[in-house]
Amino acid sequence: MPKPLGGPVRALLAPLTRPSADHTPLLAQASRRWVRLLPYVLATAAAVALLPTGINVLVNDYGVDAGLAAALTVTQTVPLVLAVTRPLPAWWMIGGGALLTSLLVLSTGEGATAQGVEGPWPWPPPALVGYLLLMLTLALREARRTLVAVWLVTAAVSLTLSVIGLAGGFGGDNSLLATALAGAVLVLGGALRERAEARRLLAEQEHISEAERERRTLLEERARIARELHDVVAHHMSVIAVQAASAPYRITGVPAEAAEEFAAIAGTARESLAEMRRLLGVLRSEESGGETAPQPGTGQLAQLVETVRRAGVSAELTLAPELAGDPLPPAVGLSVYRIVQEALANVVRHAPGAAAWVSLAVADGSLLVTVVNAAPPVRAESLEASVEGTGQGLVGMRERVRLLDGRLDTGPLPDGGFKVAAVLPVPALADTRSEDTRPGGPAPEDPDGPPAEP
Repeated sequence: MPKPLGGPVRALLAPLTRPSADHTPLLAQASRRWVRLLPYVLATAAAVALLPTGINVLVNDYGVDAGLAAALTVTQTVPLVLAVTRPLPAWWMIGGGALLTSLLVLSTGEGATAQGVEGPWPWPPPALVGYLLLMLTLALREARRTLVAVWLVTAAVSLTLSVIGLAGGFGGDNSLLATALAGAVLVLGGALRERAEARRLLAEQEHISEAERERRTLLEERARIARELHDVVAHHMSVIAVQAASAPYRITGVPAEAAEEFAAIAGTARESLAEMRRLLGVLRSEESGGETAPQPGTGQLAQLVETVRRAGVSAELTLAPELAGDPLPPAVGLSVYRIVQEALANVVRHAPGAAAWVSLAVADGSLLVTVVNAAPPVRAESLEASVEGTGQGLVGMRERVRLLDGRLDTGPLPDGGFKVAAVLPVPALADTRSEDTRPGGPAPEDPDGPPAEP
């Protein structure tokens, strides 16, 4: 039993009754206002230009009454402005106006034939131009199925009217030309729309990839910091375990209860060390090997600066007197070393040949770390860095400073150089200063003050 034709027809007409839910105007995403207004200006200009031309052609070439010609032309031109936001409803209006015009000319076919229809059939030139502009707006907004349905309806109606017109004695058939031009415009506009959509999706994917890359970089740097701090914390935990285990043997007369407490402390310290080693195994990547060398600190800054000098950078190091003997806590010293290392490595990579100055100062219980480089020479060739940084640049610096509740300031200088400045709170530095010089110490006696009581 053959299938009824209602199914394919409904499938064809269904896209024509479901316009796109996106009603944003064409070029609405443009940054400049005049670009956003451009579709409205062009649509209005096209409607204004085609309106008198269409009326004149219908009256003179097709023998339509002037008032009726004006009404029909309005239905085929004014909806072009609506097509900027809702092209499919505009297609129904313009297409219905074009079909009504052709039927009206056919209904007066005998008089028209007698007078001679000078214009092409079934598309008057102004109506065809407006219809092609409508096809462009459709292609830039509607889905591919809708465009195919529009073209099939256009081709079917044009060819049907052409056959009827030829049978009635009309000449100058342009149905094939109109169908081909409409299809070409739909294909071109659809290709432009899909290309723009692909570029938009690609930009979104690049944005997502960049965000994921930054997040992965941040997590890798945090894992690296955790691995490095493992050595620092493990050293202190080992000292606690050894002191607690040996306390009953080093100290005479320790009560049994105290000996048990010391043993419990030593056991807890050993368990903590074991858990830290397990955590380190999770944080360590497959490419990273075992790190057996001690973690560096401020005591190795001079060697670091000397290594950078051998790479071609004129670097100088200035340390505050309070930093003699490396009084910083191990975690702070490691962070300072890594910050200076990364800053100098960036100088070698991005400003080869430029002079650099490294300064560590103490003020109000805080450590001030400053790395400044001058502008590179005009014709400096890129040098291979002999000092490798952490590989994460400013991300690693920010994480290390944040770990110590400090502040980081980076940016270019007016003379073309670059500055990296970190402020790290280190209360231990304030305790090493003399009572008379640190803030809050005893104030000197006022010679003009009141005398002391006997």
